[in-house]
Amino acid sequence: MSRDARLAEVLVEFAHTLGTDFSLNAILDRLVLRVVDVLPVTGAGVMLMEPDAELHFVAGSNKTIFEIEALQRDFDEGPCLEAYRTGRAVAIPDLSVDQRFPKFSPRALAAGLEAVFTFPLRLDEHRLGALDLYRDTPGSLSPGDSRAAQILADVAAAYLFNAHSRQVASDTLASVRHHSLHDPLTGLANRTLFAELLDHAVASARRSHLPVAVLFVDLDRFKLINDRFGHHVGDLMLLSVADRLTQQLRPGDTLARFAGDEFVILCENLSHPTDAERLAERVVSAFVEPFEVNGRSIEMSASVGIAFSGPGEDVPESLLHDADFAMYEAKASGGASYRVVNRATLFEADRRAHVEGDLPVAFRRGELDLAYQPLTQSHDGTLVGVEALLRWNHPKLGPVPPITMIPLAERSGLILSLGEWVLRQACRDFVRWNSTHGSAVGHVAVNVSARQIMGPDFSTTVARIIDDTGMDPACLHLEVTESLLLDDIARAQDTLSAVKTLGVQLSLDDFGTGYSSLTYLQSIPFDTLKIDRSIIAHIADDQPAASAIVNSIIGLARALDLTVVAEGVETREQRIRSAELGCDLAQGFHLSPPLPTAELEHQLLDHASNAPIRLPLAG
Repeated sequence: MSRDARLAEVLVEFAHTLGTDFSLNAILDRLVLRVVDVLPVTGAGVMLMEPDAELHFVAGSNKTIFEIEALQRDFDEGPCLEAYRTGRAVAIPDLSVDQRFPKFSPRALAAGLEAVFTFPLRLDEHRLGALDLYRDTPGSLSPGDSRAAQILADVAAAYLFNAHSRQVASDTLASVRHHSLHDPLTGLANRTLFAELLDHAVASARRSHLPVAVLFVDLDRFKLINDRFGHHVGDLMLLSVADRLTQQLRPGDTLARFAGDEFVILCENLSHPTDAERLAERVVSAFVEPFEVNGRSIEMSASVGIAFSGPGEDVPESLLHDADFAMYEAKASGGASYRVVNRATLFEADRRAHVEGDLPVAFRRGELDLAYQPLTQSHDGTLVGVEALLRWNHPKLGPVPPITMIPLAERSGLILSLGEWVLRQACRDFVRWNSTHGSAVGHVAVNVSARQIMGPDFSTTVARIIDDTGMDPACLHLEVTESLLLDDIARAQDTLSAVKTLGVQLSLDDFGTGYSSLTYLQSIPFDTLKIDRSIIAHIADDQPAASAIVNSIIGLARALDLTVVAEGVETREQRIRSAELGCDLAQGFHLSPPLPTAELEHQLLDHASNAPIRLPLAG
């Protein structure tokens, strides 16, 4: 593999690392190990410096180089310190004749190192440290190797500066936010944090159709404790109650204290309402034993109200109101009990039975539809293609997302027939558009699953559909994800190569989220690389590291002659920045949501045949 190819692979790997929560130390440790794979050097080291030139961190590709790096601090001399102080690269092709560093050079020679080349870690006017490259034989680095080293140093510097700034701000904000979202007495979530978590839980329940329960817990006659023993004992009592309630929770449940003696529990992802009712029983039972508080044995009980979310009744405030109402019903009945306001009509068991049982029927009846999301030129919004997306509007559950449908179809074995239908229908629609509206749409992209790729005769199926529908294979793009390729790379390569011989275009979807590797791009003849939305989401945030990530991915794509698509473009700023960085195409809700077939065809009717269609851009 050439140096440039190795550099591209390391940059992609490094860029993917930057998108994780790796510590700075871990990232730099990885950098010094991988740079040795790219350049003709024996080892590498990194020194980070504080603004007052005090050593902050040292990394080395092996123990010897780590020790040599640290010596520069002890001697207060060396190429790393000079590169940091001057902001310029330092090259010593032969340490045996070096006169600049009389303390450092002999020690490096004694360690078996004959040459050193140092590159500053810099970003604009900011100096952060330096990258040292060592060789065990004298000799210079080539201009190309020097450029590659400085590229690695610059990418590392961009991330370091951004991460340091982010960490300082994050530490301050985290402290302020924690105090604003937690009860000062018990440390539990307060009303504000609980409301945020409940909003998120309800939104998630809308997608998953797994109900949410809220348990409102109120202590019976707690006012008497304060009146008799004072507020200090009352506070100690509340701390003991919080501890007992915490012990009753399921994993993932959230306990909050609202005010006084009011506690609220949030339960997500319920498989059945009895899960919440059993929790309520445990809560009531937790008060059977007296509380030992400040040398006193105090008896206490609690009343609990339960409310469930359900289809069409998923307003967070309503859940709290209903749980509160149910709690008062329990209290009115004498306390020490729970009551349920059951607002749910479909729980997970019913939902799964409906979806799994109804999906094959809906497929046979032709009740599934396709929607199409446009892909456009990044710079001006000109339509170049569409991606086909499966849609099903269940008569009782409403829209069923593909993330629910596809796993059920794979488990039931329906995925092969369903996938073939999607591919055939997308080709039919495209051929119809071309016959009536010319070539304005450009191409249609279809996602294929692992079961399809690994199934029998996939390439034969694709060829038959192309022949049956009259589809131009050059206008058909098949999209696969990185995770799909992990199952059996050899088989995927054989299948996709056979598909490629038909003239079909291949796209690697969600790039950057998995084990990004040149192996896929070199062994499978992809035409397009789609940068995942999780990366695109940060390119407009004025973060140098985010741009460095995208730049490295685009550089890799350019080297392999791949078209680059920015996925998940949600804002005007992301669209503009993706175009500036060199993404050829863009896709996302900022440009257009997925459109029903009829709506897309209506838009096509408004344009002259073969005339380019330009989507309206917000700036």
